[in-house]
Amino acid sequence: MTRPLDLVIFDCDGVLIDSEPIASRTLARSLSAAGLSMTAEEALRTFTGKSEADMRYYFKAAGICGIDSLFSNWHADVYAAFAAELRAMAGIEPLLRALDVPKCVASNSTLVRLKKSLGLLDLWDIFAPHIFSAEMVARPKPAPDLVLHCLAAFDARPERSIMIDDSHHGIQAASAAGVKAIGFVDPNDPRPDRREVLLAAGAAGVAVGAEDLAAMIIADLAPSTL
Repeated sequence: MTRPLDLVIFDCDGVLIDSEPIASRTLARSLSAAGLSMTAEEALRTFTGKSEADMRYYFKAAGICGIDSLFSNWHADVYAAFAAELRAMAGIEPLLRALDVPKCVASNSTLVRLKKSLGLLDLWDIFAPHIFSAEMVARPKPAPDLVLHCLAAFDARPERSIMIDDSHHGIQAASAAGVKAIGFVDPNDPRPDRREVLLAAGAAGVAVGAEDLAAMIIADLAPSTL
């Protein structure tokens, strides 16, 4: 028997769009200019899934001066790189167009960044207007606030909703909201421990790439909707 789904919640960066390598590369460049030497891979490991408020706290603790200027320089660099390079995650658009259930985006990114990244792609129209930022709630992921906001927007039941996220923060947020979490790993992610990290955070399973994610949804969650 098919288990009905009220809602499928998608993280944005690293799940819908292949933005994290671009963001990490440009952030590492801005950090180096601000006096904190960091490689792109170190930036990826350190900041993936974090809100800008969390990043500001980290930079302050690291003794970086001129944090507003750092963000201004990074935003200019990353948004230009997004405009030139950004692509949807391989295979994700066909999956989304075939997924005939309510769905939304829940991202720790700001609304400006969402518009300057996801908004560049046709994926925006698949979700709009149901694209939710941590700016809309009191606390970003890993707190459950954003996931609860999504559920309320659709009058969705947590036990009949799922969330797909590539960050342990997102997995923890879903679990705290009572929503089943599926971890997502980009097959090209250089970090070898992503499956273990996501499972340890509470993911019910981990998909590697969009094809694996589609198979997981078909087999385990809502086979009649694809």
